[in-house]
Parts: sequence; structure tokens; C-alpha cells
Amino acid sequence: MPNDGAPADAPGGLTQAWQVQRRVLGALLLREMLTRYGRNNIGFMWLFVEPMLFTLVITALWSATRQIHGSSIPITAFALTGYSSILMWRNMPGRCIGALKSNMPLLYHRQVKILDVYIARVTLEFAAATISFVLLGLILWGAELLQPPEDSIQVLWGWLMLAWFGAGLAFTLGGLSERFDLVDKLWPPMSYILFPLSGAAFLVDALPRSAQEIVLYLPMLHAVEYIRDGYFGSQFIAHHDLDYLLGANMLLSVSGLSLIRQIGLEAGEQ
Repeated sequence: MPNDGAPADAPGGLTQAWQVQRRVLGALLLREMLTRYGRNNIGFMWLFVEPMLFTLVITALWSATRQIHGSSIPITAFALTGYSSILMWRNMPGRCIGALKSNMPLLYHRQVKILDVYIARVTLEFAAATISFVLLGLILWGAELLQPPEDSIQVLWGWLMLAWFGAGLAFTLGGLSERFDLVDKLWPPMSYILFPLSGAAFLVDALPRSAQEIVLYLPMLHAVEYIRDGYFGSQFIAHHDLDYLLGANMLLSVSGLSLIRQIGLEAGEQ
């Protein structure tokens, strides 16, 4: 882990600061992968194989029960977009809650900041969910079980917005967990409650009007609907408001970064 560097305001200091920051994040990412997946068996490949297996099982189950759903929408694309989305926004906070407790020794290195720990964990979850989403989509497409997206740019933008939501939520809950131990206990049941409400198993347009107004208060639902709109939007009526999602993402980001900043000041970070 690097432990020296020129001041950021010195000649060439900004470039050197970025190089140090890049090495710090690279080292933290490598440490996270080795700690979580180890060097045995397929090692770091579990980074994306595990979420791919979960998504594949759900896709197979929903495809097998297609007649029960009674819908003409592409069930494989429906399952892929829904469950892949959950894996990202739900796993990010789960990895950041209580993250400092297992990484406190790293903070003795001058260049390692509290925010770096959270960024490394969020980046790892984003990479895992994204690789899983893309590879599984290509595999299903090659097997002729899935059609390519109608608007790939919209799918990409929706995916990035969902990742931003997950990161903001992770920073906020991660910061709160350092102040309140109750957060660690509350998030698992809360995530299970949000699971069926997040749009993974339904389309908003299929709900009664009164139910639509309630579930659309959940920001991640707008991202899921937007992604599906880009994937197979010609086959259903999508309900999403990107301005609302953008506002929620900004609010979560500001609150999360403020909490992390306060924790850093209390810990004596400069």
C-alpha cells in the first residue's frame, strides 16, 4: 500500500495524486477480491459467476411458468433485467454496512481514506453485477432465448442511473452504520421487503392505479422500468420519471458523502 506522495498543489502534484489514488483503489479492490473469493477453485471468477447463477435460476423458473404469468412480454428479458438489477442495488449497501470495522488497520496508511474503502466495495459490486448482466445476456442471445435490446443506449443509461442509486444508498447506510449499530440489523429485513416492491417481479402498468402511485415512490423502480423500456419497450407501457430518480440519487449521494466526511473528521483524516 503506498504511503507517500507530493502535495496535490505542487507542480505535477495533481497527476501524482491521481496515480497514488489509482494505486490505492487498485490495491483495495485486489484485497477485497482475494478476501471474498480467495485463490482456490475458480477464485475471482465467482465475482460474476455467482450473480449469473442466481439470475439464470430465476430466469429458468419464470420461463417454465410462462403460462401462469399469462403475458406476452419476453419473460427471459423480464427476468434478466429484474433480478440483475436487484443484485446491484441490494448488494452495494450490504457490502458497505459495517465495512470500516474489518478495514480499520488499512486506515493507518496515510493515503487510504475512509471513502476509498466504500468506493472499492461499491466498484466491486458494480463490476460483478455488470459483467453478470452482459455475459448472461450474450449467452441467452446466443442460445436464441433473448432478443437484443431495442435501445442499447437507454439500457446503458438506466443501468448507470441504477448503479448511482445503489452507490448513494450504500454510502448513506454505510455511514449511518458507523453511528448506529441498528442499521446492520435493519437492512437485511428491509432489503427483503423492498425486493418484491422494486419491480423485479412485476411491471408497474400491471398494477392498479392506486398501487402504482405507491410503488413509484421507490427510486430504483424508475430505473428498472427505464431499463426494461430500453429492452422491450414496444411490448408494454413503461412508467418512469428520470428527474425523480436523479433527485433521489443526488440526495443519497450528498447525505452519504457528508456522513463519510464527518466520520473521517472524527477519525482525524486530513
